[in-house]
Amino acid sequence: MTDVHTPADLPTKLQHYIDGEFVDSIEGGTFDVLDPVSNQTYVQAASGTEADVDRAVAAAKRAFDEGPWPRMLPRERSRVLHRIADIVESRDARLAELEAFDSGLPITQALGQARRAAENFRFFADLIVAQVDNAFKVPGRQMNYVNRKPIGVAGLITPWNVPFMQESWKLAPAIATGNTVVMKPASYTPLSAVLWPEIFREAGLPDGVFNLIFGSGGVAGDHLVRHPDVPIISFTGDSSTGATISTAAAPQFKSLSLELGGKSPAVVFADADLEAALDATVFGVFSLNGERCTAGSRVLVERSIYDDFVAKFAQRAKNIVVGLPGDPSTEVGALVHPNHFEKVMSYIEIGKGEGRLLAGGGRPEGFPTGNYVAPTVFADVAPEARIFQEEIFGPVVAITPFDTEEEALALANDTKYGLAAYVWTSDLRRAHNFAQAIESGMVWLNSNNVRDLRTPFGGVKASGLGREGGYRSVDFYTTQQSVQITLGTAHTPAFGKQLPPVEQDLDDPDPR
Repeated sequence: MTDVHTPADLPTKLQHYIDGEFVDSIEGGTFDVLDPVSNQTYVQAASGTEADVDRAVAAAKRAFDEGPWPRMLPRERSRVLHRIADIVESRDARLAELEAFDSGLPITQALGQARRAAENFRFFADLIVAQVDNAFKVPGRQMNYVNRKPIGVAGLITPWNVPFMQESWKLAPAIATGNTVVMKPASYTPLSAVLWPEIFREAGLPDGVFNLIFGSGGVAGDHLVRHPDVPIISFTGDSSTGATISTAAAPQFKSLSLELGGKSPAVVFADADLEAALDATVFGVFSLNGERCTAGSRVLVERSIYDDFVAKFAQRAKNIVVGLPGDPSTEVGALVHPNHFEKVMSYIEIGKGEGRLLAGGGRPEGFPTGNYVAPTVFADVAPEARIFQEEIFGPVVAITPFDTEEEALALANDTKYGLAAYVWTSDLRRAHNFAQAIESGMVWLNSNNVRDLRTPFGGVKASGLGREGGYRSVDFYTTQQSVQITLGTAHTPAFGKQLPPVEQDLDDPDPR
């Protein structure tokens, strides 16, 4: 294996960005950031404390209360977002280079994520101009309409897988709708986040609208969630952390969007296009190094084609090119961090006692160091197995046979998760009915994970709370105020109004 390629002009340190300035932590704390190929420290990042979060939130609140951004016309904000998209698009190669180095993603896939980030900004730039709100008329009596207003400071807590794109997914709708933000990236992958300040400055985003805090989830993230001046929290990450955030935010009735873990099924029926299903299911679990929440990590295959499918799937897994993240030929790179590498490897050891190992099962040949895991395939996995039930978040797949459509549905729904699902069949009626019955927030029929940005994104059960994407993002980052106007005479009961006295017959002992 050749030496890891280190991008030119790496920063010497990573600082917070608050109110238009790069700043160190108030207490001076830092943490080490490792590159996933060598596991050596390549930079130190500022480690945010409660005081740093307070400072960032104060800047964001001041920008919201006093600054121009929330009061600008949607068209004016749209122009800024389009400039952001243009800048991101023009720097996609540099973004991909840094992302691949920092996260271990193959550079060709990182490049696609950079371009998707640009598209996220362009999409919401167009959407806020085209946004319409309801009006309700009662002719001659009443006119009712809806005002949509930004809420305030949004706390955005982003994950370490495809970090730059995930950040854009939250940043674009939050600022498009007029909010200000404090963003805390994952501590494993902070590098690409430091590119946002320069991009936003060049695009003309006012100071204080975007603020960046580095640090641990237990300190910086927790304080951001609990801060009384942060009414909106959007979090992407694991389900246990999501549960903690939900509990912490509940007493203040914050708006929450939680996109959490997944153990998504890919169901392949015997009448499916086998080659297309193989393409999609192999890509669906091994792309992005398997570190994707929507990975189809449980492949359920009808028994009549099971043996043929499993053999071809395993052969494809063995043929996957594992390599340096910066090599354009690489299909699977290095996992993000040694801690995560150890977690994935521990599940592989568990899997050796729960299924039939057909490919992988450890380090790939030629990579004795770094966070490399060979694409791993287990067949004949029972539904009670841990590798069937628990999210591994790496290049590991469990394949299980089924005999009937009813059994396939039971297996598909037999986890605590419910984020995505994939169904392969040529029977149109079955496809739609099966999709309806699957307990997941999203279903792809005869497709891999190709998503229209207008559609809602989110899960059910332990996979999350709320929806973002398209108008659902606009709903989440705004408050809707209804205004009622009386056009005619208001007909209101006159409670308490004094009436003329009623004459009574004094000779009547019971005047009623």
